[in-house]
Amino acid sequence: MDIVNSILEKYTQKKDTCKSTIVNKDVEVETDVGSLLVLDFNSVNLKVMRSQSEQYLKSLTRDNVQILINKIWELPTERIDEVIVAKLPKQEFVLPRSRQIPKPKPLTKWQQFAKEKGIKSKQKNKSKLKWDEELQKWLPTFGYKHNKAMEQKEWLVEVNDEGKAMEDPFAAAKEAKEERKSKNELQRLRNIAKTKNIKIPKVGLPTREHFSDSQQLSQAMTIARTSTASVGKFQDRLPKEKDAKGIAKQVPGMKRKAEKIPQNLQEEKRRNTDLADSILKSNMKILRKDFSVPKIKPVKAGREKGKKGTKIKGAKKPKAGKGQRNMKLKVGGRKRR
Repeated sequence: MDIVNSILEKYTQKKDTCKSTIVNKDVEVETDVGSLLVLDFNSVNLKVMRSQSEQYLKSLTRDNVQILINKIWELPTERIDEVIVAKLPKQEFVLPRSRQIPKPKPLTKWQQFAKEKGIKSKQKNKSKLKWDEELQKWLPTFGYKHNKAMEQKEWLVEVNDEGKAMEDPFAAAKEAKEERKSKNELQRLRNIAKTKNIKIPKVGLPTREHFSDSQQLSQAMTIARTSTASVGKFQDRLPKEKDAKGIAKQVPGMKRKAEKIPQNLQEEKRRNTDLADSILKSNMKILRKDFSVPKIKPVKAGREKGKKGTKIKGAKKPKAGKGQRNMKLKVGGRKRR
C-alpha cells in the first residue's frame, strides 16, 4: 500500500505542474501590466491556510502570476535578436519608494567644456601598464608603484645652471607636486560650490562684483596699504595714489587731516549747526537701553539711644584680631608702630 500511495502522490504532483492557463476567480482580479502588478480581492480560505499554508500560498501565487502572463501575451509583441519582446503600457498605479530617485550627477567644468566641444576621452582604451625602457619592466601609469619607480629612475639630477647648483632639485620637485595637489583640491572645491550655486571670491584682479564703485576700490587699497605695523609709512604708493576720503576714522593710528580754522563767525556757526543736524538726524542711539547703571541703595538713618541723642549709622569700623595674629589673613585695624 505504501508503494501505491507514493505512486499516486507523484502522479498528482505531475498533474499539478501541468495546470490549465485559464484561471477562474469569484471576484475579478485587477491588473496593471505596466508595473507588473496584480491585486487579488478574493477572500482567503482560513481553514486551508492554517492546515496547509505553504501549498495554499504557492497555488494562490501561481494563479495570479498566470493571470498576469495571460495579460502580457495579449499585448503587441516583436522579435529582437531571436527573442520575443512585449511592449508594456504606461503604469496606472504609482508604487511608493523607500528612497528618493537619485538625481544625475552634475558635470564638472571640464566635462561640460568637453561635451560642448565634442572632446571624447580615450582613457578607457588605454592600458594601465606601460613598458619602461630604462628599468626594462612594465610599470603602472599611476599609483604608488609608479611613484616608487620614478624615485628609482630620478635618483640623480643633472644641473647645468650655476645659479641652481646650490638649490635642492628634489625639494623643488616636491614643492611643485604639493602646489599641483593644492590646485587640484581648489578646483574640486570650486566644482562642488558651482553645483550648489554658492558664490566664491575669484582669485586675481578685482571685478565689478567685488567693487561696484571706484570709491570702494580706493578704500580697499588704502586699508591694505595701512594694514602694516607702521600704518603704511614705509609702503610704496602707486603713481597719483591718494588716501580715500573718510578712511582715517576706520583705520586706527592713521593721522587725520586737520580742518582749516574758520575764517569768520558765520562759517563757525555753519559747522556747528551741521554737526548738530548730523547727530540729530542719524539713526544711531546716543544712549543705549541695555546700558546697565549700578544701583545705589539709600542709606537708612537709624537712631540709637545715648547721651548725644540721635546718631547716623555709617560704615562699620574694622575690628581687630582679638588676640589671634595670622599673617595670611588680613585683618583690619590700627597699625602699631
